Amino acid sequence: MSREGPGHTRFQSRPGGKTKTMQKMKAIKRRVIYFTRDPSPALLASFEERDWDVDVIGSVRDVRQAVDDGSLAAGLADLSSVFDPADIAALEACLAMPNIGWVAMTAAPELDDAVIRRLVRDYCFDYVTLPTANARVIDTVGHACGMISLGEPVFVDTSTAEDEMIGTCDAMLALFRSIRKVAANDAPVFVSGESGTGKELTAAAIHAHSPRRNAPFVAINCGAIPPHLLQSELFGYERGAFTGANQRRIGRVEAAHGGTVFLDEIGDLPFESQASLLRFLQESTIDRLGGNGSIDVDVRIISATHVDMEAAIEDGRFRADLYHRLCVLRIDEPPLRARGKDIELLALYTLDRYRKDASRRLYGFSPDAIAAMHQYDWPGNVRELINRVRRAIVMSEGRTITADDLELASYVATAPLTLAQARETAERQAIELALLRHRGRPGDAARELSISRATLYRLLGAHGMRYGEDSAAEM
Repeated sequence: MSREGPGHTRFQSRPGGKTKTMQKMKAIKRRVIYFTRDPSPALLASFEERDWDVDVIGSVRDVRQAVDDGSLAAGLADLSSVFDPADIAALEACLAMPNIGWVAMTAAPELDDAVIRRLVRDYCFDYVTLPTANARVIDTVGHACGMISLGEPVFVDTSTAEDEMIGTCDAMLALFRSIRKVAANDAPVFVSGESGTGKELTAAAIHAHSPRRNAPFVAINCGAIPPHLLQSELFGYERGAFTGANQRRIGRVEAAHGGTVFLDEIGDLPFESQASLLRFLQESTIDRLGGNGSIDVDVRIISATHVDMEAAIEDGRFRADLYHRLCVLRIDEPPLRARGKDIELLALYTLDRYRKDASRRLYGFSPDAIAAMHQYDWPGNVRELINRVRRAIVMSEGRTITADDLELASYVATAPLTLAQARETAERQAIELALLRHRGRPGDAARELSISRATLYRLLGAHGMRYGEDSAAEM
């Protein structure tokens, strides 16, 4: 063995000179983090025989350092040696690390402890009770290694994305190409699309790729400013222009001098305010309220709306001359329902970003959740998807996010159901009904189900059910 820092030992299964062949073999070895303060030499020897690369680590800090590069690994947590009631938070944070698939190893009596049982249930793929055969330990760790490589979000290469915009479908790749094209000149851009498709992200991406990238990007929601304040908000005012104007204020357009102004929800701009905006677009000058002269302002205008502008012009709600000034270049945002596999990609991205909000470790989305997301029409588009996933992260009580967690259960009726899923659903329902009939008493429920109480607790943990903690006092 070779020491690599306090509490961290690299167990080299094949000491000696390293040839290129040996280095290649080591590169493809499966890796396991053996988290213990009392490593078993016999178990280490068994891992060696099965060609595992083992890191023996004795502290939470060293576990974090071992996977700082984001690489995936199986984990074997010897709770008999590392469990410390005074340091539960640190141990829980360690087990919650997203790139380690943990297997708990503990003595059977320790599972009577409610805290240990919760840690195993919420953060581990499986557990083994001591004493047990080393081969069984390694087989269980191997299963966790396979599951962590399959169950964690694996994102498609998004190197072609524009800043925070995620997508790999044809429609999004075409959008990215359009962004790069229009960013190269100063003509006004009109971004059209349904609510929640990410129009402001598109505007920001255009600015970020333009020669104006080092100047301000100022976003203005035209629908959120009262009509009587719009003039002063856009163009500013001089001291004494009206009651309460105690000093000069520069408007948002002037504040963006040299950069880009994004007029969001331009379709909601009051008709009486459209004339002053048209004059600014024609002459590139502004007049502050109460001012005596015009001020030259150099900005690029990007506007966006979810409103059908042709209908608004026909109805007399929007000036045709202003629309044609704004819509020199046009970009259409694709709705989420037309983006195919991007739906799952965005859901995984959101899960990875907000995973820390979960009360337990989550391993992705269940098949019924993925089916429901593709069946649903997404009227709120990307914004709605993000909000649904964030809520599901907080409210989920299982190992994966289900269609029910997303409040999309009614959209899985046409989704195929595998035999394994049907068996799991039936098993969970049988356990729930048995516990309900016996008012949560695990002993009586186990007898009705013709299983042992230990098996019942194992199934409760596997299904992420919470009866076990409430019933611990009866054991």
